Amino acid sequence: MREVAIVAAGMTPFGELWDMSLRRLFAEAALEVVKKAGVDHLDSIYVGNMSGGCFVGQEHLGPLMADQIGMAGVPSTRVESACASGGIALRTAFFEVASGASDLVLASGVEKMNDGADATNVLATAADQELEVYHGITFPGLYAMIARAHMAAHGTTEEDMSWVSVKNHRHGALNPKAQFPLEFTLEQVMNSTPVAEPLRLLHCSPVSDGAAAVLLCPLDQAKKYTDQPIKILGTGQATSAMALADRKDPTFLDSVQLSAERAYTMAGVRPGDIDVAEVHDCFAIAEICCIEALGLIEKGQAAGAAAAGLTALGGRIPVNTSGGLKSKGHPVGATGIAQAIEIFEQLRGEAGKRQVQGARLGLAQNMGGSGASSVVHILERT
Repeated sequence: MREVAIVAAGMTPFGELWDMSLRRLFAEAALEVVKKAGVDHLDSIYVGNMSGGCFVGQEHLGPLMADQIGMAGVPSTRVESACASGGIALRTAFFEVASGASDLVLASGVEKMNDGADATNVLATAADQELEVYHGITFPGLYAMIARAHMAAHGTTEEDMSWVSVKNHRHGALNPKAQFPLEFTLEQVMNSTPVAEPLRLLHCSPVSDGAAAVLLCPLDQAKKYTDQPIKILGTGQATSAMALADRKDPTFLDSVQLSAERAYTMAGVRPGDIDVAEVHDCFAIAEICCIEALGLIEKGQAAGAAAAGLTALGGRIPVNTSGGLKSKGHPVGATGIAQAIEIFEQLRGEAGKRQVQGARLGLAQNMGGSGASSVVHILERT
């Protein structure tokens, strides 16, 4: 396979973007990439999107989005894997370039979640309909059960989860594109409105609109488009049982572990080599479970990592320097691309007040549902 690099990135703000349509969100992010790279064509486009049909009544996004940026005729494909759609769009684009089939491939993600659809019910389509949703469960409830199981197995507390939210909002307050660039105290998080016990409102990511895009090309051509290409060193993908009850251990995200192991092997690195990570904190308990499954913190020891400062800026392994899904926002199809953009900017030294000094290796982990799918990318400063 050819070595592959990211050479440009574009992203809208995340939030309740009432004056932006699905197609306009995509076009803004994609055209920013095209302009930055100075290209007049693309060989292929991938669009990560979970549920354009349910949210805004629009399917068949591949040709629609190609046309929006003046590139009708270019192969363009919508990729869906629930909240991992963007990450898997990036992985698919990587393999198209690595194989030699294409030289310039746009990997993107977009979601418009605030235009009238019941987001909770739309998101629930990513759970097992017969075994979970039919009986009334939605994702806050599923992650609440994961949290309760983690509490029972490892002594995790509501305060531990709350420190994750405090830490991520502290990071997000430094991110001009975050939906909620606001800091919260531990007391504010722990006194926020109950959602699904033990989860409270400030343990949960918001409903968001937004788009993000990156341009991939062969590493040996990258200097034509940027002075600072970032190499995709490894990628891994895995799945798990859809229904939480069908998993051997509901506190451990085995798809995250498997996808990470595959990415580490491909990249030839170990968890301890990672300098900065973006992980899928759709709920505060998810960050705790993800950093354990990624091997960034020992299993059963991650609950206290945020409170101890281990995962904060300046800590041993900064996690979710963008603010994560919790503060930056979670337009589900765009999330995986936005995570990669944060790592791209960190490795280029462009993260401003969020910068992790000397970062050379970064990891982005994106998952769908309650962990039924996961994808991990490892990026390297060249």
